[in-house]
Amino acid sequence: MHRLSPLLGGWAVFAGVAGYWFYSMGPGSAAGAQDQQMHLSFTLIAAATVAGALVAIGFGYVGWYFHTFRITDEAIEQRKGVVFRQQRQARLDRLQAVDVVQPLVGRLFGFAKISVEVAGGARSGIALQFLRLSDAEALRNEILALAAGYRAEVAARHDDAASDSRVGGLREELKRVRLAPTPGSARTAVAAAEERPLVAVPVPRLLASILLSWGTIASAAMVAIFVAGSVVVAILVPGIDIVGAFIGGGFVGLLSGVAGMVSYLLASLNRGVNFRLGIAADGVRIAHGLLETRKQTVPPGRVQAVHFKQSLLWRRHDWWHIVVNVAGYQDDQQAVSTLLPVGTRQEALAALWCVLPDLGDPDTEGAVSRALSGSGADGGFLTAPESAKWVDPLQRRFRGVLATETALFIRRGWLVRELIVVPHERTQSLALKQGPIQRALGIADVAVHSTKGVVSPVAQHLAIADAVSLLNAQASRARARRRVQTPEQWMRKVGLVDDAAD
Repeated sequence: MHRLSPLLGGWAVFAGVAGYWFYSMGPGSAAGAQDQQMHLSFTLIAAATVAGALVAIGFGYVGWYFHTFRITDEAIEQRKGVVFRQQRQARLDRLQAVDVVQPLVGRLFGFAKISVEVAGGARSGIALQFLRLSDAEALRNEILALAAGYRAEVAARHDDAASDSRVGGLREELKRVRLAPTPGSARTAVAAAEERPLVAVPVPRLLASILLSWGTIASAAMVAIFVAGSVVVAILVPGIDIVGAFIGGGFVGLLSGVAGMVSYLLASLNRGVNFRLGIAADGVRIAHGLLETRKQTVPPGRVQAVHFKQSLLWRRHDWWHIVVNVAGYQDDQQAVSTLLPVGTRQEALAALWCVLPDLGDPDTEGAVSRALSGSGADGGFLTAPESAKWVDPLQRRFRGVLATETALFIRRGWLVRELIVVPHERTQSLALKQGPIQRALGIADVAVHSTKGVVSPVAQHLAIADAVSLLNAQASRARARRRVQTPEQWMRKVGLVDDAAD
């Protein structure tokens, strides 16, 4: 790692000490009124801060000295730890995604960290922090290129017509272009794969979508209700002015609500500002960030489920929000789940095609559009029976499920329209659920289990016979699709590889 890594990662300690001092010794504190005691306490805190900083820097550099990594043709290996040594290995055949992340402090000084996610349990990935931004991007290119070579080798074993020399040539080229490692540098000569831009979110649209979101409206309504209630109390109760009504009504609660709204707005902005979506030979490219920037590269076939959402206030503009489940992100799903913060229908369809190219050209026959906006049996959807109205009177006619050759579509929503798309080969397991009321009404739910994430595909309130049939048929479709799916098909389907070039 770079020699400044311990300083970049330890700034929060200094911020915490400064915050504690301000809380204890700042204006309005009990100690603030006693000058001599304040001076003595300030001196002790300053001395303790300097001593703690020196100790933290010392331990940080000891840890930095023992934190090393290397890349082979099969895996990425990391070693770290002083008292408790730790060695991790991320195999290229299990690679799920490679991200280049720049926290706020890292952006100020031109540093970044690399997050390598692999299929496995919690904390199965590798984080390399910090490197120079140019070195981090070069290292990401090499990791993705090596993983692409491995995927090509796997595809060659599935395709008898593929040439083994092409795979071997790629590996030899990677070995040739690597530069000799130097201390503190991870730069390689592997160029980034050419990217084809698909979607960019304009800032005015992003701001308008945030203002029209339910979270913003609910927060503004709560503030308005609190202010109106305080005014009414001040008018009706003798001897209480508006300031007293505010304080008595819970001014701290109001501040907490405002802080929550600001946090929501900042999180929404961070997910949408500078958002760009594109495709390249090594996978799907996603970039976004305001305070912290993140550049994700998700190799083909790693998206497990796609979830479209459209609130009532967005329907006039036909805007859609898309989130996904990505295999490998066990502990950071909220930061990486956004595929499109807000986009038009055509942009949403392009984003869907980007991660699930087996669906074909975006909405060639209008099937996906009917799934997004239809109701009842429109488009061939299997709907909930009449008996479901007793447990779901408002949304029953908007619910439906449809299985195509490549994916399962689950539609639901009334005030908020929703569509969930699960590729058949990404079905992890299936479950049929039925509560006591559902048992009395003759209906059941079918859950399609994906990887851990923000998308939970469940087809609700189906007739029992339809639910059992869907369960059995989906298991068969998943087995069939896994037998024919190969990684290299993705590159051909999105037009990055021509059959004539093979």
